[in-house]
Amino acid sequence: MINCESLVKIYEAGGHKVVALEGLDLHIKEGEMMAIIGKSGSGKSTLLNIIGGLDTPTAGVFRLAGKELSALTDKQLTAYRKSTLGFVWQNSAKNLFSYMTAEDNIKAVMCFNNIKREEQKERARKLLQMVGMQKHADKFPAQLSGGEQQRIAIAVALANNPKILLADEPTGAVDSRTAGEIMALFRHLNETLNLTVLIVTHDMALADSVSRVVMISDGKVSTEKLKRKTAAAGFGEETAEFHEEFAVMDRANRLQLKEEFLDAAGIHSNKVKVEVNDGKIVITKSPFTP
Repeated sequence: MINCESLVKIYEAGGHKVVALEGLDLHIKEGEMMAIIGKSGSGKSTLLNIIGGLDTPTAGVFRLAGKELSALTDKQLTAYRKSTLGFVWQNSAKNLFSYMTAEDNIKAVMCFNNIKREEQKERARKLLQMVGMQKHADKFPAQLSGGEQQRIAIAVALANNPKILLADEPTGAVDSRTAGEIMALFRHLNETLNLTVLIVTHDMALADSVSRVVMISDGKVSTEKLKRKTAAAGFGEETAEFHEEFAVMDRANRLQLKEEFLDAAGIHSNKVKVEVNDGKIVITKSPFTP
């Protein structure tokens, strides 16, 4: 569904060029629920902004369902956001109008998408019920807890019936119990609506609750964790789920190695010895470097 090919994004900051994305490649299937993690400045928010049509790449190609979006005009990008995307932000002020009730916040999005007035109330009530907030339809954001505000924000994000839901640190301002409930809601929506869900988070505990985790480092995808099931050991025993981690090679067959791997191998220079041994690629410290 979503294809990012060799994405590059360069910003100008204080007279200097900052490379946020450096040839990033990523493929996301329709109906997938995945997490994107990375340190501050790794490029994860820049990637989310490009997928969300809030920014454009300096170079590379971004396609949705086979259609290239990299060269769309501002008007076309606005139409793309309105018809295809739903957004949930960490800051409730970006999600909700403080002077509107929960129901009116949802209906406001429908107005922008030319949904008939008589349909707005019915759909708003259905969405509130879907996120478990039907009893709070007439409340203002200030009357709601942080978790309740995020549930309403998710309903607002669904108002235009999007194909993709983008969430930037959606649990960053709530406690761990509420964060777990919000992630459970995302999973429910993903499964029942076949909604593609992309979550940017720094919380590995939350990231591990999804089936696919993509780690971004220095503007590239460095590793991926994919959820797998173990086979039952015997009759009547349940299978268990676990994440298996993979390094990701870019188009030039380069990969990033974790610092803890390099430390464990005693590699502290930019030169290594690479050999093929028994069908395995073996990387060891170069004998010519300290």
